[in-house]
Amino acid sequence: MKDSGPRMNDWTPKLNPSVDLRRLPLNAEEGFVLSRLDGHTRARDLPALTGLPLEKLRDILARLVEQGALLPGAEDAAPVNALRQGAPAARPPTTPAEEVPLRIQAASAHEATDADPLPETEAASGASGDGDDEPAPGDEVSEAVLGNYRKLFETRLHGLPEDQRVAMAHGVEDPELSALCFDPVPAVIKATLENPRVGLAHARLIARHHRNPVGLEALCARAAFTADSGVRRFLVRNPQLPASLFRRLWALRRLMEHHKLTVDRDVPESTRRTARELLRQRFASGPSEEKVELILNTEGRALGALVGMSVDGKTASLLCGRTYRSPLLIQNLARWSAAPPVLVAHLLKQELVRRQPQLRAMLARHPNAPADVKRA
Repeated sequence: MKDSGPRMNDWTPKLNPSVDLRRLPLNAEEGFVLSRLDGHTRARDLPALTGLPLEKLRDILARLVEQGALLPGAEDAAPVNALRQGAPAARPPTTPAEEVPLRIQAASAHEATDADPLPETEAASGASGDGDDEPAPGDEVSEAVLGNYRKLFETRLHGLPEDQRVAMAHGVEDPELSALCFDPVPAVIKATLENPRVGLAHARLIARHHRNPVGLEALCARAAFTADSGVRRFLVRNPQLPASLFRRLWALRRLMEHHKLTVDRDVPESTRRTARELLRQRFASGPSEEKVELILNTEGRALGALVGMSVDGKTASLLCGRTYRSPLLIQNLARWSAAPPVLVAHLLKQELVRRQPQLRAMLARHPNAPADVKRA
């Protein structure tokens, strides 16, 4: 395998759909690596997801190729051939008890994952934003694999003394490293985060399942992890996320992202309430372009959370520079008491308003409507 390094780094491992992974004698490491493959991630990027060194990953991937678990497609021919140049790497022995759950684990990686993104706003799909909160395919670990990690923690690790679990967390490898992400003790979580093998997959497990604010603070102290959309997505759905920590994480996010949280039923009400407060604060001081984006992409629905908030001249000018064809958007703007006079006057000139008397009547009743319209 000495010649396979460069090609191996650029290779994208893909599961072989014609092979039943449950029938392969996979060991713990092989099952774990298979659970991280999404068909899009190159081999050189897998250390960040698995916490395993690249050299070790090469050996594991070589064994998976030999067993037929990975697809030797035409585009992958060079790396596969390079992997096969040397003798097949010896696979560490497994016990029957170890193989059974890991066969399930590998099969789960081949099935649909439980990727669960934040919902779109009520506006039509395609609303703009930075879009980094949309999960990539295969981002999340399947429920069956999560169940294996949780079971491993509950049956083998939870009964150990706390100081022993802390010591173990500093240097353990997967699958025990992933299992320790379910530990409820913050000291164990801190030690897990100090493990040199810890990666995004472990950070997402902690963000999703840890229920102690102290442990979540330790996770959020790692900027590389909080920059990940998956980690943030699970953090905001964690009922133990402190409001102060949420404010630090979300203070500079776009207005559309704040709004998404306020309407996400999977986010705890306490966090949604804080998100509404942040939305109002950001709307008061945020860029005009973001304000216009929020109003238009939600067809004015977001204005319900912005009662009493006014807009600056630039925002009003940007809103007046558009043609309006959505009755719902015009209705919501007509109900917005802070709509500036120039915007109300602009809406009254729209062809849609001229054709629909009820829209004109709503705008005419607005407190900022032109005086001549009110008298008409």
